[in-house]
Amino acid sequence: MRLLLYIIQKEFKQIFRNKGMLPLLIVMPVMQLLILSNAASFDIKNIKIAIVDHDHSKMSRELQSKFSASPYFNVTSEMQTAKQADIAMQEGTIDVILEFPYQFEQNLMKDNLVHIPVRINAIDGATAGVENVYITEVIRSFSQNILMSTFHQSGNQYTLLSVEPIPSFWYNKTLNYKTYMVPGILVLLVTMLTLFLSAMNIVREKEIGTLEQINVTPIKKYQFIIGKLFPFWVIGLVVLTIGLLIAKLVFNVPIVGNIALVYLFTALYLFLVLGLGLFISNNAQTQQQAMFVAWFFMVIFILMSGLFTPIDSMPVWAQKLTLLNPIRYFVEMIRMVMLKGAGLKEIQLHLVVIVSYAFVVNVLSVLSYKKVN
Repeated sequence: MRLLLYIIQKEFKQIFRNKGMLPLLIVMPVMQLLILSNAASFDIKNIKIAIVDHDHSKMSRELQSKFSASPYFNVTSEMQTAKQADIAMQEGTIDVILEFPYQFEQNLMKDNLVHIPVRINAIDGATAGVENVYITEVIRSFSQNILMSTFHQSGNQYTLLSVEPIPSFWYNKTLNYKTYMVPGILVLLVTMLTLFLSAMNIVREKEIGTLEQINVTPIKKYQFIIGKLFPFWVIGLVVLTIGLLIAKLVFNVPIVGNIALVYLFTALYLFLVLGLGLFISNNAQTQQQAMFVAWFFMVIFILMSGLFTPIDSMPVWAQKLTLLNPIRYFVEMIRMVMLKGAGLKEIQLHLVVIVSYAFVVNVLSVLSYKKVN
């Protein structure tokens, strides 16, 4: 028992002697708790809906006002044609299209029933299902209000006017959750593997003393960094290839777009992640410290990437914070290309951000590496 107490005492002393470890143990959990508790929410809000009104009647406008008044919907625009709305959904600027047919009000008063086409972006099957419930509830409330205010008399009886939505789910017709999640999880695996490997690399050589031997050689700093990056860059692309094969062969995830775009983006993205890992490794004193810092960033990046919870449902400040999150761009890109068939034009903004981000991070990595420690 005494020996056990000595061992526990020794471990506590080692922890408190490491001044760099204490902030990691205390500050990081507090920051993660404060940020993620507010940002990560399963509520579906700010659903971007476009209205295509072919009827322009009083009732169609009343139903539109119901959606505008709902806290869950954000009526972004009124499209003139269904084609314009379809293009907007393809570009990802809207989530739902509500299309009022011609003679909507006339048919409603005449037949007591009218169908409204509702098209929902269902790449995220779970979110699409919730959105469908919200839409149905708004339309049901609208029908009840009509019943309360206006009775349509048929003979000696009163009949209920009814409006029924006809939903169709785009990009994931069966609402298969794996179709939505597998590409995102593949992004996480590629990111975590390459980030942790690179973060542990240089600091490991510091610990075992081999870094000093490298420092006395005439190798330049940028050559050293590139030499460290390249093996992990290849490993990242190999992992991506294996993951895509599993996604297609095991989970039957559709690959609608050009797969070369996925590889192009991943190749550039890996420079960013590896540069970040090497920057952490350059500034860490031990492998344990490097692992803690890398994990700190990974937890925030994962939960604020839009992989599990929609970014639009986060508070405004959290949405702005996600603009610094590289995983967000990779998750969006791989889903857009694989599931929606997006091309270079649709992902060019994501490419520009990642390339700029990678340049800055790798410059910092080179500058932070010191040949004299």
